[in-house]
Amino acid sequence: MAQNKTRPTSASVDDFIAAIGNPRRLADAQVALAMYKELTGLPPVMWGPSIIGFGSQHYVYESGREGDMPAAAFSPRKANLTFYVGEKFEGAAALYAKLGKHKKSVACLYINKLDDVELEVLREIIARQYSS
Repeated sequence: MAQNKTRPTSASVDDFIAAIGNPRRLADAQVALAMYKELTGLPPVMWGPSIIGFGSQHYVYESGREGDMPAAAFSPRKANLTFYVGEKFEGAAALYAKLGKHKKSVACLYINKLDDVELEVLREIIARQYSS
């Protein structure tokens, strides 16, 4: 069975964030990093070239495919900030409704800039996802 491409690396999270060219994205990434550190109590680790993850959890799909992924993660991409959160935690729909300007897929939340959302609501979404 093929190995996951996205695995923990020894790359520096601080160097990755410092290399973000867009000043707004850099500032938002620093806020998100601090938020995740506080909520998880874990050190950040680069997963692949662009995902900042905290902790690890093992998964097994019905197909038999299995692997490890960060227990909590985000990525400051060029187009937006991507938060790896789902909607299978208690109160998800109500929280997303109060969040502010965002786009959502099954397992990702896309935000252009943190000024577009309510930070306390985002914090609650991350906390509930992490603890679920």
